[in-house]
Amino acid sequence: MTDSRISTDAELRALYGHPSEVVKGKKVPHIDPATREVIEATPLAFLSTSGTDGTCDVSPRGGPAGWLRVLDERTIAFPDLSGNKLLDSLQNIVENGHAGMLLVMPGRDDCVRVDGRAHLSTDPELLASFGEVVRPPKVAVVIEVDNLFIHCTKAFRRSEVWNPETWHDRESLPSPAALLASMTGFELDEQVVNTALDDGATNDLAEERPGA
Repeated sequence: MTDSRISTDAELRALYGHPSEVVKGKKVPHIDPATREVIEATPLAFLSTSGTDGTCDVSPRGGPAGWLRVLDERTIAFPDLSGNKLLDSLQNIVENGHAGMLLVMPGRDDCVRVDGRAHLSTDPELLASFGEVVRPPKVAVVIEVDNLFIHCTKAFRRSEVWNPETWHDRESLPSPAALLASMTGFELDEQVVNTALDDGATNDLAEERPGA
């Protein structure tokens, strides 16, 4: 079998060509008022990080409107809320100090992308500022924007992700417990584990509410 891997930028550009000046110019290093409005209304984002060894991680992050905060025209921050304590993303940020985010607004096919330098903060004033939407966290993730831009709609339109008629019946696919058993080889009582996972998430979310 012939080695078909692409190994140079020249090979890649021979296939795809180069972006237009307009497309290249849509990446900006600041947050304008209109984009700020979208960012602070966004309930769901995906955080990507990488370690110093090149390994990568991506995880979903979310909360009620206001969980993702614009601190100034170059900086966004969000609370690190309850998780599985593996801390993959946080460890990568400590080691590498860079992150990317994809901000998703349900029902919209466009999304905002952010790339920048990241750090973890325990600043009491910053942590307390999230108290209106969630219980103040142990740590906030802060990203200083290098590139911010609006991403095209094609992936969302191809997938029809917001069209309920395209959704799989959740009962027809393996449950979280079944996936865990398949991935790990553990012998699990599927009903017990699914109930425990659901109850654990419900309890953690209740503890994150303001004033909890």
